[in-house]
Amino acid sequence: MSEQLKPLSLIYNKKSGFHAANKDEVYEQLVADLSTAGFEIQSFELSECINFDQMMQDILLRHRQAENVGVVVAAGGDGTLNAVASKLMGTDIPMGILPLGTFNYVARVLNIPLDLLDAAKAISEGQPRSVHVAQLNQHIYLNNASLGLYPLFIQKREQFNKHFGRFPLHAYTSALDVLIRDRKELKLEVEVDGQRYPVKTPLIFFGNNQLQLAEMKLRIAKAAEAGKVAGVVVAKSDKRTLFKTLWQLIKGNLDQASDVYSFAADEVIVHSKRNKLTVAVDGEIVTMTPPLKITVRKHALNVMVPA
Repeated sequence: MSEQLKPLSLIYNKKSGFHAANKDEVYEQLVADLSTAGFEIQSFELSECINFDQMMQDILLRHRQAENVGVVVAAGGDGTLNAVASKLMGTDIPMGILPLGTFNYVARVLNIPLDLLDAAKAISEGQPRSVHVAQLNQHIYLNNASLGLYPLFIQKREQFNKHFGRFPLHAYTSALDVLIRDRKELKLEVEVDGQRYPVKTPLIFFGNNQLQLAEMKLRIAKAAEAGKVAGVVVAKSDKRTLFKTLWQLIKGNLDQASDVYSFAADEVIVHSKRNKLTVAVDGEIVTMTPPLKITVRKHALNVMVPA
């Protein structure tokens, strides 16, 4: 009796270029390799016309009904990984990653190869590893969440990407453009493990990816690795301070910037008198009603990594 094929659901974002003409041969080889490894593959495209929640319900049912739960693969950038991870948290179904983002911090921190065929090999021959997932109200973030100027950076970066292509440099050029044109100061009260602090800030940044935080030379990288809420607050909003902060960020010395404070906690609550706050969550812009409660769910998601 032949061995039953394992279900593999491949969820991809067409905007990431997964089916671009120059990737056709790679895609065909990837499917062939995964099929040879004993997977029964079904592909699902993310688009605005598809009900994502219903699609994921159908996918999870497929995997739960199989003798072997198989793997659900997210092919794309931060937004795609975030969406898929939010539905796999707390289940025994592991997530595979085919990295197609700009910086690919999630893949890199887990030593998942950036080459798609090698990443597929990690899915077929690797092992599941449990990872921490940060949560901000009803949303999760694998890399970071932020308020203030950072959401403006994201919006401007997407405009650069749309017109000139997707390049890491745009993360810095968009930031520079926003600093020249916009200054946004938030009056907040930040509650850190029960202790409240009044804050006037142009930017609060929460990081869950220790690699990203380490590359920014932030000491809280170790805290994020241990499953703590890791945050950064910029205390002044004048242009001179913001340009100096951006320069330190580019040099990878953000911890040495004046008026930049980092902290770690089990729980952070952001209070505001505003009815709505704009938040960037893993590169996606969402509007939330305060207070914003930030925690970390430890070992909440299983990801396939190289053995």
